[in-house]
Amino acid sequence: MIKFFKKIIFVFLTVLVAAFLFFIFAWISPLNKKNQDIKFGANFSRYYAESLGLDWQETYLAMVDELGIKFLRLESEWNGIEAQKGSYFFKDLDWQIAEAEKRNVEVMLVLGERQPHWPECHTPAWARKEVKEDRQKAILGFIREVVTRYKKSPAIKVWQVENEPLFDIFGECPPGDREFLKEEIALVKSLDTRPVLITDSGEVSSWVRTAHLGDYLGISIYRVVYNHYFGYFYHFFAPFTYRLKANLLGLSRNEVIISELQAEPWKRMDSNSPEEIIKQKELMGPERVKNHIDFARKTGFSKAYVWGVEWWYWLYKQGDSSIWEIGKKLWQR
Repeated sequence: MIKFFKKIIFVFLTVLVAAFLFFIFAWISPLNKKNQDIKFGANFSRYYAESLGLDWQETYLAMVDELGIKFLRLESEWNGIEAQKGSYFFKDLDWQIAEAEKRNVEVMLVLGERQPHWPECHTPAWARKEVKEDRQKAILGFIREVVTRYKKSPAIKVWQVENEPLFDIFGECPPGDREFLKEEIALVKSLDTRPVLITDSGEVSSWVRTAHLGDYLGISIYRVVYNHYFGYFYHFFAPFTYRLKANLLGLSRNEVIISELQAEPWKRMDSNSPEEIIKQKELMGPERVKNHIDFARKTGFSKAYVWGVEWWYWLYKQGDSSIWEIGKKLWQR
């Protein structure tokens, strides 16, 4: 019995030492070399900008004109476009697409029920009352309307079908349905020839169930996150480990896109007092933003969409332009 426990302890210590050595190697490895050719875009949400008390159109124009962003990831929130069943309000999204076309900005448009930003599933009240089969039929109808409306736009380069649709541990959503997701992808491909992107969590998911569903895989990278049990904590994954995971799944660096690169605090405060701004910058100050941008370069992937530029503009309007200036240097190189 003593020999048995000694073996258990030996195996445990061996694994622990191996994990420690891999962790050290992962961070000092030359595989973390920066990719200077990576292209940076940004996410934009009309609803998020408004939640910050901003004029959403002014914010959008500041991003594309003042910062010079040329790649945007835009949303088509179902509850905003089809608040009443069969009645569609496209005016705001029309404006965003038209302004992108004027400036030769390339757009990735998110389709479906699950969209970026909490609560993730942006479902109209009427659709929440439907049984699963009827709700899914309504989702397909909504996707058809959006794709049909915008497929003639030269600005649209990629269709994203749902947002992290199989990542069930986050968001107020029904359980992910991989077979239905395949139906959504097939519908989009039947309507247009442009590539489809499917997204997944960069840190918490294996990507196995999503990697080969679309033409591209989009991943989120969040370095500083919040948990009700542990508070704020930092993910320890080294940059090249994301590329290693992609390689193990048979994906090249050009087939993986960082769809959300964290560049704002995980949990935004509700006040714009000087004290609250200090707290936010402690969580995501200029140096951390620059660190996250460098981190994205070291992954080796070819494109990354920055998450939180609306918050940068909010800080700028509060009199702090430090992170906004980082954006100018990033996109006006």
